Amino acid sequence: MAEKTTYPEFTKNYPLLVRNFMRRPLYMYPDDSAIVYRSDEGKYFRFTWREWHARTCQLAHALQALGVKTGDRIATMALNHHWHMEAIYATICTGAISHPINVRLSLDHMAYTITHSEDKIVFFDHDILPLIEALYDRIKDKIEAFVYMSDKPGLPKTRIAPLYSYEEIIKDQPQTYDWPDLDEDTHAVLYYTTGTTGLPKGALYTNRQIYLHSLHIAYLASSAPRRPSDPPRPNQAVTLMNIPLFHIHAWGSPFFSVFGCAKILMPGRFSAEGFCEMVQTEKANTTMLVPTMLAMILEYKDIHKWDLSSLINVNIGGGALPLGLKQKAEKLFPTMQVGSGYGMTETYDGVISARIKRHMADWPQEQIDQIMVKTGLAYAPAIDARVVDTDGIEVPKDDDTIGEIVLRGHWIMEQYFKDPARTAEAWRGGWFHTGDAAKVDAAGYITIVDRITDVIRCGSEMVPTVLLENLTCNAPFVLEAMFVGVPDEKWGEIPMALVKLMPGLTNTEEDVLNYLRTEGVERGKITKWMLPVYIAIVNDIPKTSVGKYNKREVRKQMDRFVGIAKRVRL
Repeated sequence: MAEKTTYPEFTKNYPLLVRNFMRRPLYMYPDDSAIVYRSDEGKYFRFTWREWHARTCQLAHALQALGVKTGDRIATMALNHHWHMEAIYATICTGAISHPINVRLSLDHMAYTITHSEDKIVFFDHDILPLIEALYDRIKDKIEAFVYMSDKPGLPKTRIAPLYSYEEIIKDQPQTYDWPDLDEDTHAVLYYTTGTTGLPKGALYTNRQIYLHSLHIAYLASSAPRRPSDPPRPNQAVTLMNIPLFHIHAWGSPFFSVFGCAKILMPGRFSAEGFCEMVQTEKANTTMLVPTMLAMILEYKDIHKWDLSSLINVNIGGGALPLGLKQKAEKLFPTMQVGSGYGMTETYDGVISARIKRHMADWPQEQIDQIMVKTGLAYAPAIDARVVDTDGIEVPKDDDTIGEIVLRGHWIMEQYFKDPARTAEAWRGGWFHTGDAAKVDAAGYITIVDRITDVIRCGSEMVPTVLLENLTCNAPFVLEAMFVGVPDEKWGEIPMALVKLMPGLTNTEEDVLNYLRTEGVERGKITKWMLPVYIAIVNDIPKTSVGKYNKREVRKQMDRFVGIAKRVRL
C-alpha cells in the first residue's frame, strides 16, 4: 500500500475552528491575566489563560460524562462570568451547540426556545435560579440535566432535578483535553430573536462563520485610519464585556477577544457603578454598550468620583446612536471615542459599522461626528450590503431616498432553525431582507432611518422615527427620546414623542418642540409636518429585553401614553 504523501486536511482544508482561538493565548501569553470576574457582592475572581483553559478542558470531560454528543444543544441561562465562558468553549469545541437563552424574554418565549431547540442540558447560575424554578414544569420532561454554577459549595434547596454542581462535576476531571478535528461547517451556536413580532426565531451558525467574523473584526480594529488627536493604540485590549452573553454571546466577544489575547473583564450584571469600578480598577480601555447603557452611565450621579481615563474606545450597537448622546459622552470622557454599528440575530453580530476613511483623518470634529453617528459601511469584502427599493433595485446614493437593507456574506444566517416558511420570507432573490429601512450617501455610508414596520405613515408621507429620535437627543436637556405614530382619522397616523430629560432638569414639552423647530425645520433637517403633535415627558421609556425602544408595548398602551402627553400643535 502506497504511503500517503499529501495531507489536504492539514493544509488547504485545514478547518477554521473555534477551538483554535484558545491556542493563541496559550502559545503567546499562558500566564497572563485572561479573565477577571466581579460578582454582585464585589468579589473578584481571576484566571490566567492556562488556568481558564484547564477548567474548560475539565468541563469538556464532564460534558462527555453527561452523554453530550456532536450536535446536541447545550443551553446557558446566566450572567457574564468565567463559568459562562467555560461553558461556551467546552460546548462548541467538543462539537455540541451553545444556546444562550435570553433571560429577559417572557416565560412563554423562554420555554418555547428551550423546547424548540431541544436543549439537552441547561447551565444556570444563582441569579437565574428563580427563573428556572418558574420554568421547570414546562421543560422538565425535555431537559436531561441541569448544572448549577456558583462559587459556593453544595446545591440550593430546589425541586429541580437532576441537578449537578458545576464545580463538583469538573473537580476530578483531567485538565487537558484532546479537542476533536471537527468539520468547520459543524454548527457551533444557536441564537433566537426576541420575538417582538411573534414567536422567537432560531439562527444557527457554524465554526467557520464565527472564525471568519473574528478575523475580520480583528483586522478592522487594527487597520482603522488614525486621527492626529487619537490616543496611542494600546498593546493589549482590556475589554469590559457589558453586553450580556445571552445576547448573541455578547456580539461575538468571547471569540474575537480570546483570539486577540485580550484581558476580559466580566461584570456579572451591568450597573453604572459596577462599570465604573471595573474601568478604574482594571484600567479597561475598550467596551461595547447599547445606547441605553450609555445613557445610564451618563445619568449616574457619582460618575465624577471615578477615574475612567483609561477608556478610549466605546462601540455602540443594538440601536441607533444619537449625535447628542455621543457628544454628551465624549464631553464627559475627553479621551473616549464613540462609534455605532449594526447587526441582528440573523447576522450573527455586526455587518455594518461607522468608521472614517483615510482622507477624513484631518477633518474637523463636527464633520467626524456626522460620520460616526451614521450606521456606517459594510464589512467588505466579507459582507455585501445594499439598500434597495421594492423591486430590488438599489436606491440612489442621495442620502434621502429610503429603501430596505439586504445582505449576503460569510456570517449571514443561512436559514431559520426548523422554520422553512419564515426562511423563505427573509431570503428572496439571493438576498437576506432585514426589514430595516435606510438611505445611502454619495460616499456609500448607510444610515438606518427605521424599522419598516415603525415608519409613521402620515397621509401620503413616511416619517422616519429614528431620524426624529436622533435629532431630539441632540438637545442638551434630553437623555432619551422615542417617536411612535398615534392613529388619526384624517392623517392615518400623527407623530408622538416620549422624552426622558437629563437628570435634574425641568424642561417642558414646548422646549422640545421649539428645539425641533429651530434645529430641525429651520436648518432643513426635517419638514414641518414631521414635528410631533403630542409630546410626553416621562421618567422612563419602555425597552425590550435587549435595551431597544419597545414601540410595540407603547402601541399596546397608546391610550395611556396619549393621556399623559401634551398636544403641542394642530
